[in-house]
Amino acid sequence: MTNADSYQSWRERKLARYPRGIDELMVTLPDSHASAPAELDAVHQALQRTNFALYRLVGSGDKASLVRLGEQFGLTRLDGNLCSDDDSVSSIRVVGKRRAGEYIPYTDKPLNWHTDGYYNRMDRQIRGVILHCAQPAAEGGESLLLDHEIAYIHLRDRNPEYIRALMAPDAMIIPPNVQNGEEIRPQQGGPVFSLDANGFLHMRYSARGRNIVWKQDSATLQAAKCLLDLFHSDSPYIFRHRLKAGEGVITNNVLHARTAFRNSAGQERLLYRARYFDRVTGTENRDYAES
Repeated sequence: MTNADSYQSWRERKLARYPRGIDELMVTLPDSHASAPAELDAVHQALQRTNFALYRLVGSGDKASLVRLGEQFGLTRLDGNLCSDDDSVSSIRVVGKRRAGEYIPYTDKPLNWHTDGYYNRMDRQIRGVILHCAQPAAEGGESLLLDHEIAYIHLRDRNPEYIRALMAPDAMIIPPNVQNGEEIRPQQGGPVFSLDANGFLHMRYSARGRNIVWKQDSATLQAAKCLLDLFHSDSPYIFRHRLKAGEGVITNNVLHARTAFRNSAGQERLLYRARYFDRVTGTENRDYAES
């Protein structure tokens, strides 16, 4: 981040083409494995603008369809994790006593701002995510979405030192995951913002205070507070949408959150989540390293 002119040029292009409403990001896909080039291009255009796109899938919306959809966008390397199913796709629903029930996504509670897999090793970062709604809750369960590039701009405009602090390799530490005296996952440190091998901006983050140990210096702590202030603001860059059955979101792992919800006897919320080590193909390079 040494070239201020290059950054300003990228910033102006980014904000000039930003959508004014979430309807601009919704694409209807008639089939999960035979979409027309124009429909696929519409998804890519949305991703180029905001790093996420909403879709409405006509036809089957099972997990196999979700995997086929990902393949059309270069998403093939699934991240199997503690709570995913045998096919490495997670069924996100309210559960009881099994391990998944100990994690907030598998409850009806609100889910704070985060990126997926922020606790993964740096060589296993989540670059792409598809979240598909098989059935919404009876009430609530609204998704909130914020492009991580917008968060970068927000911080850098206020103080470039915030970006330098959050790109430090020891900016944010995730404590080990210990259950019943067994270490399920070791401590994991790393930056908040980083660049991948192709120059794309990546973000790992969680707003859950007990999940994060911040580096104890002024710039890092102020940057963390600046992010929280953004999430609690009425920013026009924060999009809200309650997914209907057959709808989903495909993202380059943007920041997201979820409101609380309520199930009923005949309508229990069920979402499928596929997390990938791949970024969606067909999205343009950003040249952050020179900006």
